[in-house]
Amino acid sequence: MELKLLNEQGQASAALQASDALFGREYNEALVHQVVVAYKANARSGNRAQKGRDEVSHTTHKPWRQKGTGRARSGMGSSPIWRGGGRAFPNSPDENFTHKVNRKMYRAGVAAILSQLVRDGRLSVVEGFAVEAPKTKLLSQKLKGMGLDSVLVITDTLDENLYLSSRNLPNVLVLEVSETDPVSLVRFPNVLVTKAAVAKMEEMWQ
Repeated sequence: MELKLLNEQGQASAALQASDALFGREYNEALVHQVVVAYKANARSGNRAQKGRDEVSHTTHKPWRQKGTGRARSGMGSSPIWRGGGRAFPNSPDENFTHKVNRKMYRAGVAAILSQLVRDGRLSVVEGFAVEAPKTKLLSQKLKGMGLDSVLVITDTLDENLYLSSRNLPNVLVLEVSETDPVSLVRFPNVLVTKAAVAKMEEMWQ
């Protein structure tokens, strides 16, 4: 599999030979969907909580007598059908949202995403990617010169200047190879990978 190697002007200057197992895999939509959903579900903190009938503040006094009023019988103000009553099936703060995904499935899902990005022409490789100082303007000008607006930048090691420069750009995200996730890969229309990061990807995800 050949990947486009871009120069400073964003033009394809050469081609880089890469692994077919990682960048030439057939797209599996069901697997990619499962991996993305599982990643987002596993990121949930599960700290939401609601009050049940025994937890809401209420009086135990019977609202009205059992018979003779013409209304439906009612025993307590904590009923779920009453305003201010408890929830019938409340959410608990220790709810578990995790999805289990095998390591082999996760790697295959990431490889399917990367392969589709290559087929769509959305993934490109650069020799190296850095800025001289931690300034947002420098990074913005560099990306503009390459014709990139919204982009995910993947590097082998995270450069501090590059990371600090990208924090104020809402459409730019800089990640190390080890921190790359399927949600970020499908979120951005363009993915820019350094040459050293490609070699690291082949070691980690093949």
